Amino acid sequence: MATPAPSSDAAPRLGVSGRIAAYFQRAQITPLLALVALLLGLFAVGVTPREEEPQINVTMANVLVPFPGAAVRDVEQMVAGPAEQVLAQIAGVEHVLSVSRPGLAVITVQFKVGVPRTEALVRLYDAVNSNADWLPKGLGVLDPIVKPKGIDDVPIVTLTLFSRQPATGPYDLERVAHSLEADLKRVAGTRTVTTLGGPGRAVMVEIDPSRMAGVGITVPDLRQALLAANLGLPVGDLIGGNRAVAIEAGPFLSQASEVAELVVGVRGAKPVFLRDVASVRDGPPPAARYVWHGVAARDGQPAAEYPAVTLAITKKPGENAIDVANAVLQRVDSLRNTVIPGDVEVATTRNYGASANDKAQKLMQKLLFATASVVALVFLALGRREAAIVGSAVILTLTVTLFASWAWGFTLNRVSLFALIFSIGILVDDAIVVVENI
Repeated sequence: MATPAPSSDAAPRLGVSGRIAAYFQRAQITPLLALVALLLGLFAVGVTPREEEPQINVTMANVLVPFPGAAVRDVEQMVAGPAEQVLAQIAGVEHVLSVSRPGLAVITVQFKVGVPRTEALVRLYDAVNSNADWLPKGLGVLDPIVKPKGIDDVPIVTLTLFSRQPATGPYDLERVAHSLEADLKRVAGTRTVTTLGGPGRAVMVEIDPSRMAGVGITVPDLRQALLAANLGLPVGDLIGGNRAVAIEAGPFLSQASEVAELVVGVRGAKPVFLRDVASVRDGPPPAARYVWHGVAARDGQPAAEYPAVTLAITKKPGENAIDVANAVLQRVDSLRNTVIPGDVEVATTRNYGASANDKAQKLMQKLLFATASVVALVFLALGRREAAIVGSAVILTLTVTLFASWAWGFTLNRVSLFALIFSIGILVDDAIVVVENI
């Protein structure tokens, strides 16, 4: 019996992709899945954190080595120099920098891009602990402190405080800034709030040479007594012709009255207090730096510069920079004329949230424009049905991608949005191939 020849009209055998496509073409749940994908994408657009730049985390850390009472030269020669040589031996380190301050060495270690953060910090801790013998023994050097740094340490908002009143100087502005720090730290999503540019606070000791000579107290004796009573924290250099000393407030000496009651010697079986040989006052130390805020000419007012201090606010990892920046600015507005005096003005010198939002919205508009342009081109070239299929495929693919990015912890930034715009070309090509084979 002869076998009948196969008919030329028989359906071709489908592969895996063909069977999957045929299943979704016949399934009644396909429109519902498309609607869910669209809604998930819209949800992701609304909740995904927006940033100006991607979170490329270059692992770095500051190693702080306290050396109480030591001068800058001693800190550099005995701590900072040997520390650079030890930490530069760590695998994956790109460079090591150090800054020597009175009583403190700060060594910055930066690892190469691509070194995992956890692995880099473990290497750093191992190097610091296994090479502890490079620290000078018996001289009062304290244990090193390692503080990791990352992309989230970059401020998202900076607020500059200044006053047009000549009587309000940097010292007064710094006091206002410190009052603001506590309130701004309560804003959800903020990480650190620091004040930059202020002169600081010190207890000024103005020496009376005649009274010191009368009780037999010398300047070195006085300085040593201050160092010992202040737990070895830095005491400033002699200024004003060896007649004044600036003391950094420490845990034991925190205000001028406590410094004035310090016993600096004994004469005739009676204690000699610091107030007996010097006048003590609280105030800013001698200026080591100046910070000014310039105001452009406007409404007939000439341009001018005023003393200023700056508040720098950082955000927690994963927080939306736009929401945190807006919340900080709203909190500052609510504190005007209460914590912030009426004669103190606040200028927003950096708003990372606003710039990130503007660029993200502009790129989202470009993405929608590119999609609409592609659909219109397909409509003119291939027809209405093909344009609808291509448009649906592109839009649903983008929405699912946005939802997956949010679920995996990515953010909307210039790089990710540019990648989506470039991917439209590939999506259109694939969709056209599918349309031509339906």
